[in-house]
Amino acid sequence: MSFCSFFGGEVFQNHFEPGVYVCAKCGYELFSSRSKYAHSSPWPAFTETIHADSVAKRPEHNRAEALKVSCGKCGNGLGHEFLNDGPKPGQSRFIFSSSLKFVPKGKETSASQGH
Repeated sequence: MSFCSFFGGEVFQNHFEPGVYVCAKCGYELFSSRSKYAHSSPWPAFTETIHADSVAKRPEHNRAEALKVSCGKCGNGLGHEFLNDGPKPGQSRFIFSSSLKFVPKGKETSASQGH
C-alpha cells in the first residue's frame, strides 16, 4: 500500500533510540521517538507530531486515504500520512524517508527545537 518509491538505505526504519526527528532542511522538530513504532514498510512510522504546526497536510490526488505532508516551518516535502492506518483503531500513520534527521536525546539544539 505504499505510494513512495523505495530506493534502499532508509536508515530510520529499525532505529528506536530516544530522541527527536527533525526536518532535514530546517531542523524544525517533527516527531518524538516516543511516537515511532515498528511497521512493515521500509520507512519509519509515527503516530503523532511534536507540535500542532510541525507539519502541513494537503490531500493526495486520487487517494482519499492519504495526505501529502510537508514541514510546517519551511515547506520541505516529507512524505505521507495514511489515515486510519496506525497501530490502534482510528490512528493515522506518518511515513518518511530521507526528509528526516535524528537528534539523540540530550543533543537538541535551538534549531532542532524550532527557536
